[in-house]
Amino acid sequence: MQRGKFISFEGSEGCGKSTQIRRFVDWLRGTGREVVLTREPGGTAVGEKIRHLLQHDSEATALTAESELLLFAASRAQLVREVILPALDRGVWVVADRFLDSTTVYQGIGRGLDREAVQRINAFAVGSAMPDLTFLLDLDAATGHARAVAASGDQPDRMESEPIAFFESVRRGYLGLAAAEPGRIAVIDAGATIDEVSASLVRAFEARFSFPVS
Repeated sequence: MQRGKFISFEGSEGCGKSTQIRRFVDWLRGTGREVVLTREPGGTAVGEKIRHLLQHDSEATALTAESELLLFAASRAQLVREVILPALDRGVWVVADRFLDSTTVYQGIGRGLDREAVQRINAFAVGSAMPDLTFLLDLDAATGHARAVAASGDQPDRMESEPIAFFESVRRGYLGLAAAEPGRIAVIDAGATIDEVSASLVRAFEARFSFPVS
């Protein structure tokens, strides 16, 4: 049995990631492939509890950057071993709403944590589960932040409550990763229309895989 492929989506708040993931997964399933969709933090019973703590628990405002990093890593380690690796071994395609690049950028760059330490923790958490392809939905920080705040109404989560400078750092971090790993990370202009972004995703996907996708 051929091993499944692993595709992750990355991008800052407000980039349209959720919409594009739904459309892409529908398209991929339309090619006849079985697809498992995951999200981070979350994706397992343990991970969803961590997600609530990180995003919505009022007591989480006291979390240190180091604690935040380790909680994301814990959620990811559980997801990899409980969901992602078993699915790939069954020949199933996995599409992830965020993966280790989020931690590299948000905690390593946005929070200013030691990058080598973040890299080691990421490596320990993911083991052999690295994406075959990562889509980076790129959007200027001000537009993305405004979209995210508008979508959340009067209840922004912990990340959405960060100042705009934080999201500018996040965007620069993502683009730096893409420049360093062009073979894995495809940068998609998220400022285009929804249909244009979807079409760009499909083109980038077809360009990265040498075997037929339909």
